[in-house]
Amino acid sequence: MPVPNSFDIRVAVREIISHGSFVLPRGVGIRFERWFRGYEEVKKRDAADAAIVSFGKSGRTWVRVLLWRYLARKNGYAGGSISGFDEFRDRRPGVPVLFFSHDNYLKDYLGHDRKAEVYAGLPVVLLVRDPCDTAVSQFFQWKHRMATRKKVINGYPLADDTSVHDFIAGAQAGIPKIVEFMNDWARAQPRMQKLLVVKYEDLRADTKGQLRRILEFLGQHPADADLDDAVSFASINNMRHMEIENASKPGAHRSMKPGNAGDPSSFKVRRGKVGGWRDYVTEQQAAALDSLVRNTLNPVYGYSG
Repeated sequence: MPVPNSFDIRVAVREIISHGSFVLPRGVGIRFERWFRGYEEVKKRDAADAAIVSFGKSGRTWVRVLLWRYLARKNGYAGGSISGFDEFRDRRPGVPVLFFSHDNYLKDYLGHDRKAEVYAGLPVVLLVRDPCDTAVSQFFQWKHRMATRKKVINGYPLADDTSVHDFIAGAQAGIPKIVEFMNDWARAQPRMQKLLVVKYEDLRADTKGQLRRILEFLGQHPADADLDDAVSFASINNMRHMEIENASKPGAHRSMKPGNAGDPSSFKVRRGKVGGWRDYVTEQQAAALDSLVRNTLNPVYGYSG
């Protein structure tokens, strides 16, 4: 039996804390659990060579698979599906250790959210997506994949009958919360030492070009053949196929498993459609949501024009 590493031990401790915090007063238990998750994130940050930051459901899993496949193939250990690589902690020469974060617990441990200080000189790739598409994707994550305890500690709705529109328009988990995240980062950008902003829509339109851009920012020198392989491996069809295979595979990485193999809406990889959020609301609702983004989101991203 392999000896547990520090990451595995911290995950086990977090699970104990998550279950144990139920016996504490609600507010105290939530604060303590968020503090510990922030502690975990700081440990990962301190061991990393670069950070990949995004709001949830902005395409992070796709970027993880793209980067994993490129780095794995380049370093001679690529297989047919991604492993539980856990931020590339199995370090090899030339393989950067990457810290993937939704940037939502660090402040609970550090006591502040001054991003230039939080990330210091660490290179940061900020992945952003149209808040409306992000919110709809987050709805399906919440509906089919999110543990109840995760909803509690992040202040997400608990009522299962919340509609798509009410979820995405609501301040708890919808567009206002996503806009706040993006605006915080827009304000921080001038003070960041090393920051690369990547738009999900650009990644969809030119996956190879944007992957090259990310890798060069991370200090890599990608060859066309390696980029082509990564793009093919991380296609929607192949990632969905991996989820189907992983549904019944013991030990498969949790980020690539469906919540329910019989329900396409529960897959981590659903559609990846730019502008697909409009399929879930009326024209009148869409107009109001467009206006919300236009009037509240910093125009630096180009989504509110």
